[in-house]
Amino acid sequence: MSAAPEPSRPAPDVLDAAADQAIAACGGDAREALKALIVANGFLEAQVEELLASVSAGYSRRRFDLPRDRKDWYG
Repeated sequence: MSAAPEPSRPAPDVLDAAADQAIAACGGDAREALKALIVANGFLEAQVEELLASVSAGYSRRRFDLPRDRKDWYG
């Protein structure tokens, strides 16, 4: 079994710009920006859980049948 690829990380200057933008969106208050990002992260985690629950176990394990009569599925 292969290991999952490590997610790519944005360049430091991109992170700095995003942090500055988040702080500016919260009126310059870094604490409020952090709280907003924590809420947003919680929302995204809930969406991931919802999507994972909606995917069948067989499909997520790649145990699904492809229609053999559909040529467009194979290349």
